[in-house]
Amino acid sequence: MQTVGQLGEAGVLARILARLSPASAATVGPGDDCAVLTSAGDIVVTTDTMIEGPDFRLAWHDGFDLGWKLAATNLSDVAAMGATPTALTVALACPKSTPVALLEEISRGLSAACAELAPGCGVVGGDLGQAPVLTAAVTALGDLEGRAPVLRSGARPGDVVAYSGTLGLAGMGLALLFERSADDAGVAHSDGLAELRSSHGAELAAQFAPRAPIAGGRAASAAGATAMMDVSDGLALDAARLARASRVEVRLSGELLEAGFGAQQGVAVPLRAMLEGGEDHGLLVTFPAGAALPAGFLPIGEVGEAGVVGEAGVAGDALNSTGDPALGSLSVNGETYAPGGWDPYNKLTTLSS
Repeated sequence: MQTVGQLGEAGVLARILARLSPASAATVGPGDDCAVLTSAGDIVVTTDTMIEGPDFRLAWHDGFDLGWKLAATNLSDVAAMGATPTALTVALACPKSTPVALLEEISRGLSAACAELAPGCGVVGGDLGQAPVLTAAVTALGDLEGRAPVLRSGARPGDVVAYSGTLGLAGMGLALLFERSADDAGVAHSDGLAELRSSHGAELAAQFAPRAPIAGGRAASAAGATAMMDVSDGLALDAARLARASRVEVRLSGELLEAGFGAQQGVAVPLRAMLEGGEDHGLLVTFPAGAALPAGFLPIGEVGEAGVVGEAGVAGDALNSTGDPALGSLSVNGETYAPGGWDPYNKLTTLSS
């Protein structure tokens, strides 16, 4: 199997570019010093990095799924601003021993995700480099098309909290992978992976190749969304971030969550998985009371006045732990909730099955 080191940069680039589709907004695409894009409104920009080990494992992920996930995670951030995704740039760094076929499959996954989730969006440039492990950095751009951005800081007391997308399945898929396709030290292997894909297809598909509701971002904006964000680190943790940014209390209802998301694609999803699973890449949105929710959105709670969060609060980006009510709070079923979730600098924890 031909490797990146054997083929060289020019040859690898030619193989990658042959598998990418153009972006509709690009008047100049890959091959020049910069891409050139047109836009109808303000541009939103986001960047995400994935590194083999903490973010994905090649024993589990094939190239196509990895490319899909690289696109979906960034497209979802653009959608959460109420924008239309228009272009991606992708920087890949890998060992010289990396098979060229793996990078080709990543490219196919990137292109397929754009075609299905955000038609018209495509890869317009990037970079290749050498690194000890496979590393990808993706920048996504989106066009607000004359709309105002929907920020996470706009929620107001009385708003309805709603969600669109799968919820909890991705975290359940990750837990299954660690339980059945990793050793006691957490090192991934492929033993049992085929059986897992067969018996738990919904959970693994949500983990490997999330179908983020990209069009829902524009629909939510048009419906009057007051605040919105992508849910990547767990519903509870991201809802707490929205609460802090808006200086409100986000009150999630376990009853509404279980009614709307307790059974998905034939899988029973427990409440803790919905709250703390992570990597769902759905959309958490607040709407004015009485607003008609766009298709695909279900109510999961309400927004109230910020209350004091004491010892149970989570410090930093999630919740105020000092007791200052101005910084926002999160409750579930009327009780203050201290969420767990993804933090790249802390030990990975997964849901139990």
